[in-house]
Amino acid sequence: MTAPHLTSALDEETARAELYGLIAELFYAPPRPELLAQLRVAPTEAPTAGGFLEEPWRQLVGVAREMDDLSIQREHDALFGGVGKPEVYAYASHFLTGFLNEKPLAQLRTDLAALGLTRDATTMSETEDHVSYVFEVMRFLVAGDDVSVSNLTQQAKFFGHHVQTWLPAFCDALQVNPRARFYGALAELTRAFVSVESQGFDMLT
Repeated sequence: MTAPHLTSALDEETARAELYGLIAELFYAPPRPELLAQLRVAPTEAPTAGGFLEEPWRQLVGVAREMDDLSIQREHDALFGGVGKPEVYAYASHFLTGFLNEKPLAQLRTDLAALGLTRDATTMSETEDHVSYVFEVMRFLVAGDDVSVSNLTQQAKFFGHHVQTWLPAFCDALQVNPRARFYGALAELTRAFVSVESQGFDMLT
């Protein structure tokens, strides 16, 4: 696991895909001890100081080092799990309409079908508009081998329709929650990453 920084174009794409994948995994379930161990020993300095992602990455690694595995896992359960209504919803439909399983989810499924993608219910229990699912789709669009699907045009389109529209509000909800220490730091990294990606895609238009 490397700190999120940019070097060559190839390294940049690899770093983007890895960060999408890391954020997706951390939000999806209580983090595996192996993943937290890797996070705690990850470098926190980019080759050029002051990179936009450097400070939120440093904060996340720092919080991971200060908290033990069980505390982080319990925080995930407290925020996103439990019986009934979670403290923080992680679904696009909730932030865009105030309800679950609404039109944003239907539109997302249509767009996924156009990309030849579908949810595997045996491995993904959440609906497709969960933050982890949309970030996994972005990782695929960055790192996939089929250039007719995994290309900048498709990345920008999917990001604009299904990430940029609601992720900042999701991060806001996490950061005002008093329980969110590790996930508050993750929300700040996610916000910064979405901002960087937004600027990058804006340059394409």
